[in-house]
Amino acid sequence: MNEESLKVLYCDEAIIVCEKQPGILSEPGPGRNLPDLAAAWLTAKGEDPTVRTVHRLDKAVGGLTVLARTQAAAASLIAQIAARTVEKEYLAVLRGVPEAEEATLEDLLFHDSRSNKTFVVARPRKGVRGAKLSYRTVGRTVGESGPLTLVRVRLHTGRTHQIRAQFSHRGLPLLGDIRYGSKADHGPALFSCFLAFDHPATGERMKFELLPTGEPWDQFAAEA
Repeated sequence: MNEESLKVLYCDEAIIVCEKQPGILSEPGPGRNLPDLAAAWLTAKGEDPTVRTVHRLDKAVGGLTVLARTQAAAASLIAQIAARTVEKEYLAVLRGVPEAEEATLEDLLFHDSRSNKTFVVARPRKGVRGAKLSYRTVGRTVGESGPLTLVRVRLHTGRTHQIRAQFSHRGLPLLGDIRYGSKADHGPALFSCFLAFDHPATGERMKFELLPTGEPWDQFAAEA
């Protein structure tokens, strides 16, 4: 992937909204990372390449993300995320069928930095944080490994591996997510499909939606 293949949905002097591909880091680091790709895209257009990461997706996860182009924009977006006014929705393919068509899941999560894995725990202790998400079923099919369910997830908190851990705890690991109990290791079927926030400079409510294509998404006829 190079700067020419970076999919940019919106760009102005304060922000750049683009699609992060799976396998690319959200933050600066060794190898392919989104800030470098965005900087190269801006440089090719003769613009200031400075970008700052404010919205993080797991390396294995693709979809919509926003980068700040100024310190003021970064501060505004970080404050909005902390205040939970940024809306984030994802599409996920679950191995299995949830008990309810739609529901809200609340758990206590502990992230083990040594194993880089998040666990649902029974009681509060040091390092444990509350997590909340809502989901609704938008499609079903049967794959090689059995029934698959496509859900649209709205995050109310932003914990590390939250979606992956909360569904895995209920016996519904994401397709391809071997770290959380799936069988085939081709990366979790998880995509950031909707992002909304207040523009850091104008205050206008910005809303972006992007649907994934290809496997396994094209197995589902229902619209997300």
